[in-house]
Amino acid sequence: MKITLAHGSGGVESAELVRCITRHFSNPILEKMEDAALLDGADQLAFTTDSFVVTPLFFRGGDIGRLCVCGTVNDLAVTGAVPKYLTCGFIIETGADTEALEKIAQSMADTAREAGVLLVAGDTKVIEGSGGVLINTAGVGFVPKGHALYAAGCRPGDAILVSGTLGDHHAAILSHRLSIENQIESDCAPLGSMTAALFAAGVRVRTMRDATRGGLATVCGELAKSCGHSFVLEETAIPVSPAVQSFAGLLGLDVLTMGNEGKLVAVVAAEDAQRALQIIRNSPYGENAAVIGHVEPAGREPQVLLRTSIGGLRVVPPLSGEGLPRIC
Repeated sequence: MKITLAHGSGGVESAELVRCITRHFSNPILEKMEDAALLDGADQLAFTTDSFVVTPLFFRGGDIGRLCVCGTVNDLAVTGAVPKYLTCGFIIETGADTEALEKIAQSMADTAREAGVLLVAGDTKVIEGSGGVLINTAGVGFVPKGHALYAAGCRPGDAILVSGTLGDHHAAILSHRLSIENQIESDCAPLGSMTAALFAAGVRVRTMRDATRGGLATVCGELAKSCGHSFVLEETAIPVSPAVQSFAGLLGLDVLTMGNEGKLVAVVAAEDAQRALQIIRNSPYGENAAVIGHVEPAGREPQVLLRTSIGGLRVVPPLSGEGLPRIC
């Protein structure tokens, strides 16, 4: 079935469109089909929203459905929250195929199940177009007492960790667009179990961020500015797969500013660094984690510095300009 403007009219066709998607999400809250979901509460909530416009919709290692769940769940998890509920709004262009929509919905359902969250509300809108699909999400998580994280908590001496190889998602998307044949897959993954394991072990986590658009350099720059200290990264410690390293070298890309969709940056107390590293490596999607640097007092202003493989020290600026559009 192809989507037409009638599917956005609110009538019979709209109901068919809604059923095409919601039949993949079976839970007591959504099945009530009310105008709003009634949820159990908590003393402190984490709440986020995001929009996903990736091109192509399906790529090696994932699709827009998996991407939107992972992106929303990870935004919650790195604040110290336990992700619980998601909503999604589908903006569907005419010409889209319901077979593709069902594949996207099934992928969302599978990823939500893996991440331990429920999709509890949603909406569809149909617009004129050429078969594209855009998804807006909102996510709610509960923050256990003492788990809330803020970048201002970073201190000189703290260790900086990354949960795995960088640039995979960026390289996978760009490879598809340029029709470059390789085996690079997106790193699209939910990281809630990883963050929960760190807290459960009593690791003194100062802050965490998921390194999506803008990559490691941009995330570290934001954290440095927020806490007022400099971040010093060790080039030889930063994990990058050989395939992505070669891809980046071929196209003149900087891996430090390439986007990721399943990697977190964590700042922890120096004494907990090796324990945190082992916990992340033992978590799903964390086998290539590494300690990549430390926090130190800033000079005139906080900045990100990279100690190169030959021992030099250079300033690492955040991503400037467009980068790779429609990556997530």
